[in-house]
Amino acid sequence: MPDPDIGRRRRCEPFNLFLIKPSHYDDDGYVIQWARSEIPSNTMAALNGIALDCIDRGILGDTVEIRITAQDETNTRIQTKKIISAIQAGGGRGFVALVGVQTNQFPRAMDIARPLRAAGIPVCIGGFHASGSLSMLPEPPAEIREAWDLGISIFAGEAEGRFEEVLADAYRNELKPLYNHLSDLPGLEGAPVPILPRNRVRRNIDARTSFDSGRGCPFQCSFCTIINVQGRKSRYRSADDIEKILRENHAQGVSRFFITDDNFARNRNWEAIFDRIIELRERHGMRFKFIIQVDTLCHLIPGFVEKAGRAGVRRVFIGLENINPDNLLAAKKKQNRITEYRAMLQAWKAVRAITYCGYIIGLPNDTPERVMRDIEIIKRELPVDLVEFFSLTPLPGSEDHRSLDAKGVWMDPDLNKYDLEHVCTGHPLMSDEEFQKTYRRAWDAFYTPDHVETVMRRAAACGLTPSTILTLALWFYGCQTIEGVHPLQGGLLRRKYRRDRRPGLPVENPVVFHLRYAWEFVHKHARLGALAWTYARACRRVTRDPGKRDYMDRALAPVGDGDLGELEIFNATESARGAAQKARLRRAKPGAEVAAE
Repeated sequence: MPDPDIGRRRRCEPFNLFLIKPSHYDDDGYVIQWARSEIPSNTMAALNGIALDCIDRGILGDTVEIRITAQDETNTRIQTKKIISAIQAGGGRGFVALVGVQTNQFPRAMDIARPLRAAGIPVCIGGFHASGSLSMLPEPPAEIREAWDLGISIFAGEAEGRFEEVLADAYRNELKPLYNHLSDLPGLEGAPVPILPRNRVRRNIDARTSFDSGRGCPFQCSFCTIINVQGRKSRYRSADDIEKILRENHAQGVSRFFITDDNFARNRNWEAIFDRIIELRERHGMRFKFIIQVDTLCHLIPGFVEKAGRAGVRRVFIGLENINPDNLLAAKKKQNRITEYRAMLQAWKAVRAITYCGYIIGLPNDTPERVMRDIEIIKRELPVDLVEFFSLTPLPGSEDHRSLDAKGVWMDPDLNKYDLEHVCTGHPLMSDEEFQKTYRRAWDAFYTPDHVETVMRRAAACGLTPSTILTLALWFYGCQTIEGVHPLQGGLLRRKYRRDRRPGLPVENPVVFHLRYAWEFVHKHARLGALAWTYARACRRVTRDPGKRDYMDRALAPVGDGDLGELEIFNATESARGAAQKARLRRAKPGAEVAAE
C-alpha cells in the first residue's frame, strides 16, 4: 500500500538549523580543540531540546522540515564552507545560532559568523557575554555594535518560550538586531528536556552530558556574572522534570551528568530531586553518576550530603575561592566561612565523593608570598582532593567589570584572554608579571608528587580508590602545565588545523606546521608519561600499604573546638582570628553570630 504521507514529505522544504558552541584561541592563535573534550555544553543541550520541541509543535508549519545539527567546537571542527554548502544545497534556507558564547569565545564566534553573513545566512549570537554586557553596561560594547553592523543578531536572556520567535524570523530572513529577554526570565518547570543525541555526547569524556535543575543565585559575589544574567531569584525544575531528563538520556545509553546549577544546595527542590534519583538508582537499577556544584555551607543542610551520596554524586565542585576572610569580604563572598571548610570537606569524604575546589588568585589582599603561604595551609589542613586555580578576571556582566568600566580603569581589549587564566587588568599589590607568575606557581605548589601522594593516602583512608586521584591529578595538572590550558578547557588528544588560526596571524607553511605539531605531540606526551609515572609510583606505594585505612593527618582529624586556636588557617591573619572568634560565639551561643557580625 502506498504511504499516504509520501506526497507531503516530498513537498517539505528543508530548513537547516545549526547550533554551534564555539571554542576560543590558544596563545598561538589556534582553536582549542580535542578528540574528546571535558565539559559538556549545557546551553547546547538546552537549545537542542527547545528546537526539538519547536519541531514537535510545528512552529514553521507542516511543509517545513527543520534539520538540527548540534556541534561543539571543543570536539568538532567547524568548517563554515561546509555549513554554507549544506544550507545552499537544501534550497538556501537555514540559520546558525552560536550558543552559550562566553567572553573569551566571542572573538571566535565573530570569526565563524563573518563568512556566514557574507553568504547571506542568518546568524544569531547568544550567551553570557552578550547577556552580561547588555545587563550591566550603560551602552552596548564595541564588539556587539560590530556584530550589528555585520547583520548578526544578538540574543540576551534565556531561550525557553522565546526561541520560536527567533526561529520564525530566521526562516523569513528577518532576524531582529536584538532579542532582549533579560527582564523576562522564564520559569523552568515543564520546560523542554535539555538533550543531545548520543553521537554528540560520545565526543565528551566519559560520554558525559549536562542539564540544569535550577538557575539564578541569591548571593552577591562581585566577580560573578550569573547573578546578573540568570538573576538573583532562583527558578527550578521539578523532580518530575529531572526524572524525564534522566529517563530520556538513559534510553539512549547516557548515564553520566554534570548538573550545572551554580549552587545545587540552594535548589529548594534538592531533596525531592535526590529522592527521585535514589529511587531510579536503587529500585530501577539506573546507575546514574553526577558532578554537582555546591557552596561551602551545604553540609549544614540536614541530610543533603548523605542523600547526594546515595543519589550517585561522585564529584563535587565547591567555590572555596580563598582562605583569607578579607579577600572573601572584598569579593562580597560573605557566605563563605573558613571555619566550616574542614567540616564540609570531611562530610563529602564520608560519602566517598571527590572534592575539587575553585581558588581565586588576584583578590585585593593577595601578594605572591601570601598566595604561596595560603596554598601550603590548604595542603596541610584541608582535606580537599583537587584545586582549580583561577585568575580574578573582570568578566563583562559582573559588578567588578562594571565598576572598572565606570572608573575608566584599563582592561585588556582582547576578549580572547578573558578565560580566567590571563591577567586582564591591574592589581593593587602585584605587577602583571608577578600576578601571572603567581598563578602558574600555584599549580606547581599544589600538585607536587609528595602532596598528590598525601591526597591519595587521605582517599584510601576514606574508602576511595587512590588511582582515581592519580587520574584526576594527572588531568588537572597536566592540562595546565603541559597543554597550557585550564582543566575546564582540557580534553584528550589536542587537535590543531593549520587554517583554523586566528585572523591577523599568518597561516603557516604546511611542512613547518606539521613538523611542529608532530614534535609538540611527542614532546607533550613524553612529559605527560613522565608525570604519570611519578604519580603512579606514589599510587603503588599507597595501594600496597597494609595500613592505608588507618592513615591520619591534620586535615582528616575530627573537627573540634581546639582547631580554632591551633590551626594556622584560623591564625595566619587578623581577619582569620576574627573569623575564629565569631565561630566560637556561634558554638557557645546560637544567635550570637548576628551580634558578632
